[in-house]
Amino acid sequence: MPKLAPSLYYETYGNPSAQPIVFFHGFMGNTKDWGDVISHLSNMYYCIAIDLPGHGKSLGLAEEDMYTFSGAVDATVHIMEHEQAIPATVVGYSMGGRFALYMAVHFSYTCSRLIIESASPGIREGYQREKRRQLDDRRADELKRSNFEDFLRSWYHQPIFETVAESPERLEQIISKRRFNDTKELAKALRGMGVGRQDSLWEYLPALYIPALLVTGERDDKYMDVLLNMAASMPNATLKTVPGRGHNVHMEDSVAMTQRIEGFLEKE
Repeated sequence: MPKLAPSLYYETYGNPSAQPIVFFHGFMGNTKDWGDVISHLSNMYYCIAIDLPGHGKSLGLAEEDMYTFSGAVDATVHIMEHEQAIPATVVGYSMGGRFALYMAVHFSYTCSRLIIESASPGIREGYQREKRRQLDDRRADELKRSNFEDFLRSWYHQPIFETVAESPERLEQIISKRRFNDTKELAKALRGMGVGRQDSLWEYLPALYIPALLVTGERDDKYMDVLLNMAASMPNATLKTVPGRGHNVHMEDSVAMTQRIEGFLEKE
């Protein structure tokens, strides 16, 4: 069921009296990205998928602060309160995974369990964050002035998306979904919620005791290393990999992703 309350668009699936799961998409994504996973889980759980600021139907937000983690979290908590979904299992991919981790660290009462797919706690070193901030700003400028089709093809030919780009059918499928984004809104989101704007959360991980599942594809070398370090830092984290897959596991293999989520939820 589609809903808007307040500021951020979201959709709900399943029985509202069931255990809640809240889903966050990655950069340029929307609520539909988790559709295949939710179609299975909504038989047992109350699933809430949220469009993050600048994405999907969460556009033209009146307050600039909404395009930051802190502002977006306030709106997300309001949604969860409205849906009587606190605490919930919180699931996020890439940018949405960083957002989910931010919630678990700074709004721990909202999260009963945490599922992170191919995401990082941020960049530890300040000078490296500044370099990434500059890169994010350049990409935001590129979004506003360049041909969006060229931007999309360049984005999905980055090394972490190798397993997407090597399949022409899969590449065209994801690009066709991303074409409907508003580039000015994406630029706002990138400036406010990019990796370069995120404070490092590494120091908080040893005190994050909630059960956590960390998932990435076997072929995503960069995030395999990140999640291995995260799992070693978190007291109650389990790392699961998906053979033959890359950065975007739930798109490349929704069945494998669903199985790992179900196994984690059933065990806890």
